[in-house]
Amino acid sequence: MTTLALGPSWLDPDYLLNQFGLWGLLVIVFAESGLLIGFFLPGDSLLFTTGLLITTNKLDTPLWLACVLICLAAILGDQAGYLFGKKVGPSLFNRPDSKLFKQENVVKAHDFFEKYGPKSLVLARFVPIVRTFTPIIAGVSGMRYRSFITFNIIGGVMWGAGVTLLGAWLGNIEFVHKNIEAILILIVLISVVPIAIEFLRARSKSKKAASHEGSGTPGTPPAQQRGRHAKR
Repeated sequence: MTTLALGPSWLDPDYLLNQFGLWGLLVIVFAESGLLIGFFLPGDSLLFTTGLLITTNKLDTPLWLACVLICLAAILGDQAGYLFGKKVGPSLFNRPDSKLFKQENVVKAHDFFEKYGPKSLVLARFVPIVRTFTPIIAGVSGMRYRSFITFNIIGGVMWGAGVTLLGAWLGNIEFVHKNIEAILILIVLISVVPIAIEFLRARSKSKKAASHEGSGTPGTPPAQQRGRHAKR
């Protein structure tokens, strides 16, 4: 099966699975789940393609075994991220930008964690980039380990097994099998939607804040402010 490379050819899920097989997949899942260098890896499309290749007998691995190993790799990846964050601490927010590290990704994950709390470990699994940094932020913030491991396992199973089983289920549908390139692109677009929504919300809030600052008292309509000045 030939799929459309989503970015560089070496990031194409079909290419990665053909070159490195299941063990390469597990390394990628582990890295994307909690290592700083793994944020750019194609987790969602890779898991979906794995399920599809298994169900079409193009990947010689039992589906149940693949799901178990993927979930384990995802959980261990978050665990590594948590421990890294706990060790590094607040200094992570002072780290300078580089080609593989952007401070804005840390801030984005921090805001996501602050907004959703412990359940962010589950939700972040389905949001590219954010899922890499969220367990690290959980460690930086000193999240209770019992809560962390609980939500880590729930999120790892829902994402790891869920996306893989979705690929296996849809792989039996002829339309999906014939249009795999479009399906993979759709998965990437869907996974980016949460980031786009958060970006638009943040942009809207910043515009409102700027307009309030320009009009005078924050949150006070200009008409009311004119009335106050007139009374004085």
